[in-house]
Formats: sequence, structure tokens, C-alpha cells
Amino acid sequence: MSLKEFRAALRGAAYRDDVPEVIRLLAERPWPEQVLQLIGDALLVAVTSGSADAHDLARTCIARLHARGWDGDADLAEALAARLGDGPQPLLKPVRVDLEELGSLREGDPIHGGGRVDLATGQIWPQTLYEDFHADESDEEEEEEEDEAAGTRSLWVDPAGSRSDYRDMELFIATVEDEHLVELLSMALSGKGAFRRFKDAIARHPEAADRWYALSEDRVRGRARAWLTSEGYTPHPGRTPSPR
Repeated sequence: MSLKEFRAALRGAAYRDDVPEVIRLLAERPWPEQVLQLIGDALLVAVTSGSADAHDLARTCIARLHARGWDGDADLAEALAARLGDGPQPLLKPVRVDLEELGSLREGDPIHGGGRVDLATGQIWPQTLYEDFHADESDEEEEEEEDEAAGTRSLWVDPAGSRSDYRDMELFIATVEDEHLVELLSMALSGKGAFRRFKDAIARHPEAADRWYALSEDRVRGRARAWLTSEGYTPHPGRTPSPR
């Protein structure tokens, strides 16, 4: 099973609350270092079953997260420890939000504006889509009431831009053993359009591309988790509600 297939299978098992499949996937192969956020989220689902195997895997994941130390790793480790009963319950409000979708909005281009998270459903609304969706509302009084209540019903997301992407690319290059590929990717980072050139260069090396997208996804997921924590929230494990 390739890394891409492993990630897809683990994500699907967690979404279905398929605890035996989560345990099987994590027990049958070494864990790639660049997918610990995804693994931890799957284990948040699995430990609710009370399975001793899931608990053992979760404790291993906690240790690995602390050792890696990326953004959001400590937050995920604390959530796992609390779920196991090995640590205090964090004073954070749970919200069913897709961390990858939140991360994409959070790290989007500021020129496109931010967005908001519906705290009741976890649905993510880019600001332009939110405005379009509500464009035909004619009851001004109702709109004012909604705006007044927005502070308790939704969480505003300011776009931070893509500066973190550049650091992710540098981090990935440091893990590459192929000297020729290191040279190609390092050259791609010089000047404007670095991200596009980087993707074009790595696309010709499928195995490296698989590792890159896994690392990038995990970094984005972790930063989204860390941001949610700073706002007083934590992603609720399990399914994210479907868009309305």
C-alpha cells in the first residue's frame, strides 16, 4: 500500500468510525512521520471503543507527537491523553470541523478575504460564498439579529496567507536524500512563483510527491488545530456534517 493509499484508507476508516480497520491499518506498518496528525485524529475515534489495542496505539502516538513537535502536535497529544484518561480534560469547546478545509481557508490569499466556521454544524463558509448565499435575504431586521448573534454562532477566520507553505517546502527538502532532487527543489524556491515551480518539479518524482503532499497536509492540519485551540475550540473527532 502506497503512502497515498494508506492516508486515504485511514481517513475513510475514521470517517466511518471503523475502529477495527483503524487499528489494522496502524498495526500492520511503520508509521510515516509526516502523517501523525492524521493518525492521531483516527485514534481519537478509535479510543472511544475502549479497545486495549487502540489505547496502546494512542499512547505511542502521543509520544511520537511530542517528539516531533510541529504546530498542533502538543494540542493533539493533549486531546488523546484526555480521551485516554491520562490527562486533564482541556477547557475547549468541541466543533465538528474539517481541519484540512479550515487550513485551506486559514492559509488562503488575504486578497480573497477570510471566512467563518458555523459553530453549530462545523460548516466552513468562505466570505464570498457566505455573502452570495445570503444575498437574497430581504428582511433587514432578521439580518441585523443574525449579525448580532454571529459572535456566538460563528467563528471568523482571518486569512494568514501562504508564508507557511514556503517553510513547509524547506522542511521537506531537508528530508530528501536524492541530491539531484534536492538541487531541483532548492532552485525552484528562488524568486516569485516558487510554489508553482516546486509543484512542477516534484510532479516528475511520484514517490517524493506522495511524501510531500502527506507532509504538507499534516502541517496544514496541525496549524489549523493550533489556531482553533488559540480561539478556545477543539475539533470534534468523527464525521463532519455535510454542507447544507
